[in-house]
Parts: sequence; C-alpha cells; structure tokens
Amino acid sequence: MGEWRRWMPRRIGQASWLLVLLAAMSASGDNRAGSTSSATPPNIVIFFADDLGYGDLGSFGHPYIRTPNIDTLAANGQRWTDFYVAAPVCSPSRAALLTGRLPVRSGLYGNTIRVYFPDEPGGLPQSEVTLAEALRDSGYATGMFGKWHLGDAPRALPTRHGFDEWIGVPYSNDMNWVGEPDFEDLVKLSMRGNAAEQAAVYARSGAKYANPKAEDFAAPLLFSQATDEGFSDRVEQPTDQTLLTQRATDAAVDFIQRSASGPFFLYMPYSMPHTPLFRSDAFAGHSLGGRYGDVVEEIDASVGAIHDAIEAAGVLDNTLIVFTSDNGPWLFMREEGGVAGLLRNGKGTTFEGGVRVPTVFYWPGTVKPEVVSDIGSATDLFSTVMALVGVDAPSATDALDLSPRLLGDGASPRTEMPYYRGGTLYAYRKGPWKMHFITEGAYGLPPERLQHEVPALYHLRRDPAERFDVAAQYPEVVADIQAAVTAHRAGLTIAPPLFDARLAAIAAEVQRQAARATSPANDQ
Repeated sequence: MGEWRRWMPRRIGQASWLLVLLAAMSASGDNRAGSTSSATPPNIVIFFADDLGYGDLGSFGHPYIRTPNIDTLAANGQRWTDFYVAAPVCSPSRAALLTGRLPVRSGLYGNTIRVYFPDEPGGLPQSEVTLAEALRDSGYATGMFGKWHLGDAPRALPTRHGFDEWIGVPYSNDMNWVGEPDFEDLVKLSMRGNAAEQAAVYARSGAKYANPKAEDFAAPLLFSQATDEGFSDRVEQPTDQTLLTQRATDAAVDFIQRSASGPFFLYMPYSMPHTPLFRSDAFAGHSLGGRYGDVVEEIDASVGAIHDAIEAAGVLDNTLIVFTSDNGPWLFMREEGGVAGLLRNGKGTTFEGGVRVPTVFYWPGTVKPEVVSDIGSATDLFSTVMALVGVDAPSATDALDLSPRLLGDGASPRTEMPYYRGGTLYAYRKGPWKMHFITEGAYGLPPERLQHEVPALYHLRRDPAERFDVAAQYPEVVADIQAAVTAHRAGLTIAPPLFDARLAAIAAEVQRQAARATSPANDQ
C-alpha cells in the first residue's frame, strides 16, 4: 500500500476498501500475486479527466492542489511535457482517443455545434473501430466508468462500441438544466434571432454554475451491460452528482477484482472537473485550492484507490496506467475553471493551453521513470496500446506507436501536430516550432478571431507561453512548416461534420412553426 492512503478520506468508498481487502485475501490464498507472466498481455488503464488544465496537478506545478497519487505515478513513471489532444473540446477529443483518428477524418466534429448534446440522433458511427472493440476482440474484458459524450442514442452507447459494461453520464454534467430551455429550444431561439431571451437564459444558467446546487441540474446516470441476449440498459435521473466520482471508483474497483484473472481494459473518463463542480462530503473544503481543488483532489484519491486495487489483485507489474485530460481548462468559468500553468489560453482554443494536457505513463518495472519532452498525442494511444498488446492496429488511423519512447529504446515517432478547431486547421507544430494561421479566443474571451496574412511563429521550448512571434526572423522555418501542412492536407480527406447534422432538422422545424404562425388560418 502506498503513501497515497494519507490523502484518502474514509468516505471515498467503503465498498472499495472491502473489495480491495477481499482481493488481497484472495491473492494470498491462491498465490495469484506475482503470478502474471511476461507473456500475458498487459492490462490497460486510461484515466481521462474532463477540462483539467495543464497546471492543475502538483507534479505539473500547482502550488495548492494536492495530488499525491498522480504525482507518485509521475515520479515513478514518465511525465510527458508535450502531450496533446486532437481537439480543444470534449466530444472530438474523446473520439480521437478511442478511434485513433483525427476528428476531421472521422466526421466527429462540428463547425457550429462543437460537441454532442442530449437527444443526439446520430453519435459515434458503427463504422468506427474503437480501442475497446480492438481489445475485446483480443480477449480483453472492457469496462468504462464515467463520461461518454459520443451520443446518447441506444446504438451509440459505449456497450455498442466494445465495452462490456458502462456506468456513467452520457454527456457533460451541465447539459440538463432544470427549468431552462433544452438544447434544441436554445438553437431555435438563436435561429429566430431572439437575442434578449437567449441572454436571459444564459444569465440564469451562469448563476447556477457559480453556485452549483443539485436541484438545478438533472444529469442522468446510465447503467449498461452487453449480454448474451443483447444489451441491458437502465437510467437513474436525476443522479446525485456529488457521488459521481465515488461511484465510478467503486465500480472500477469491482471491475478490476472480477477481471484480474485475464487482461482487462479500464477506461475512466471522469465527469469532472467540468463545471458545475460537485464533490462528495468527504472532500468539501478539503483543498487549499477551493471547490475546484476539492474536485481534483477527489479524482486523485480515486486514482489512488484504483491503483491500490490493481496492486491488491497482484497485477500491478503487468498494467500500463495512463493519466491525462480531454482538453485545457475552461477559463470562462474563472475560479471554477482551472489553470493552464505557463501555457497560453485554455479550452476551446488552439493555443497551447487549450490542447496541451498533463500526462503520465506508469508501468512499474517496464516504463522507466523520466521526464519526456518528445511530442505525443492522445490519438496515439490506440496504436501504442495495440503494439504493447502485440496486435496490429487498424490501418486507417492517425495514431503513431509511442511504445519505443515508453520502453526507453527510441524516440517518439510523432514530430508534428496539427491543431484543428472544428474542421479548420488553425495551427501546426513541427519539432519545437509552432505556426498559427488563425488565432481566436473562446466563449467570448479574447483574442478576437484573426486570420494572419503572415502566419505567427513561436519556438515552444524557448517560449511555451506563445508570447514572441519570431516569423520575421525565421522565414525558412515558416516555409518548412507550410510544406509540412501541404503534405498533411494531401493525405487527409475531411469528412462532413456529424455534430452539425441535426441543425437542418431544427431549422426546418423553425420554418414550419413560422409558416404556421403566419398562415391565414391564424388570422381567423
């Protein structure tokens, strides 16, 4: 048992401790601990926080948020300083992690609607192969506990895309405002040009974010299992959001105990620290970093509990653990939104603070402790995991195999990174250089959108905060990156944006309503 216990309040999940104890007793009884052979495929655990900023962990520089469990993984594993997600917002980022494909290639993005919303008629297409499907087909038990955000229609749920079981929210925890218009009604208000009513809705909802109360949000918690007969689904709505992290942790520990005899894939996409911020009673007032810090410290305790369950099951030495985030901090939420450390801007933008995320790889005895400043991406986890498992990844991916760098016998194959916002390429990185073609803030924050006549150029290792444009000094670098962008575009067909597909149906309904309102029958 590790030092993290000192930071683990008793309320984090008494069921978790019971399961850990039972696992330890079982391991001592059947001598399972240490029995995993090197020929056994490794277990895979991916922690994916929601809106966690680059500077929100102790090991990445936060002075007041205490994250001893994640920091221990970082100290005994690899801490990657230049790790990216494929998009600066939730749904496309998650799609890229699970499919290994750029969102613009798969169509899992939007130019108007940036993420999936409730009652989405589409969702993750069946044609996409997920990491869960690839691992399940390789004999893995697959469990997911947390936020999905790739469609809430039955055919789009995680259990239809390779997960044996799932407990979690189907989209962001703020998407069911009580007493307010739903997503489609808000879109209709916008299409009708009703700016005053829109502003009133956003003002009321903003107050609910600033002082989150359970009764103001009716988030659903779904329970889904793949069965021999098909699928078993049920919903709890509203759910108590103060227990989301705790219940996901308990479910994960239970899954580990049931699955430890064979390889397993555990995906933990936490619902937070996306706002509104909720934490269990044990963590209320726990952090020097305020309510946001409370939430992050509860996530850290969850990581510790799951690490301990893996250790108790006797399979820690055969388990790769990855901790990262889906995008940068939601700066619009001010004190409730996290920080990007020394990086510029945050969620929604293609500045470094929007897409560079804190990342740790941990595998005791296999991944050598080190700070790595090679480039990597969450998109690459697909090919990396499949290489470690010893199975070929699907050929139609954008993922690169990072295992040579993880195992310490080579460099990362990723030397370039495209930065997309929706379906538009805003910036491109090659080596230490990053070039911006378009710069823009998000959620009403500066800077205003600017399409640069001469692209802006930054040397990220000398200037990670993107303060000093040196394009005029390095015309040869500008030309080199422009050539790299040309090659990138030549190998990419951008698919139509799936997130925007429902707009046509909403617009048609608005037109029908307007036609009915102005028809002669209404004048009688």
